[in-house]
Amino acid sequence: MALNLKKMMGLDGDDNSLQTEDEFYTATEEEATGSKNGGSKMILLEPRAYSESQQIADHLKKRNSVVVNLKRVTSDQAKRIIDFLSGCIYAIGGTMQKVGVGIYLCAPKNVNVQGKITEDSSVADEEANEEVKW
Repeated sequence: MALNLKKMMGLDGDDNSLQTEDEFYTATEEEATGSKNGGSKMILLEPRAYSESQQIADHLKKRNSVVVNLKRVTSDQAKRIIDFLSGCIYAIGGTMQKVGVGIYLCAPKNVNVQGKITEDSSVADEEANEEVKW
C-alpha cells in the first residue's frame, strides 16, 4: 500500500530526491577536502547589527569558516549574536572558539581546528578593564 501511495505522488521506490537534514550536512570526502570547488573559504566579518548574524550562518551552512569580530556591536547585540551562532554551530556539528577579545572562530564540521589561543595573564588583566563583560 505504501508503494502505491509513493507511485500516486510520483515517487518511485528508487527515487531518493528527498533529503533529510542529516544527509544535507553529511559531506563526502571530496566535499570536505574542497577538491571539487577549489577549497573552503575563510570569511572575516564584522557585524554592525544582530540582523547580520544570518549571513554568518549562511556561510557556515556552505561549509566555510568564519572569523567574527564583535567589536562594532553593543554588548547586548554581541550576546544575541553569540547565542544565535551557538545554536547554528550545534545544528551543523561545528565548533566555536574565542581567539581574542570579542573575536570568535566559527568552523563547520568539515574543518578541523587544532590548538587553542590562551590569554597571557598579565595582558588579560589589562584587557579585562577594556573588555565588555559577556
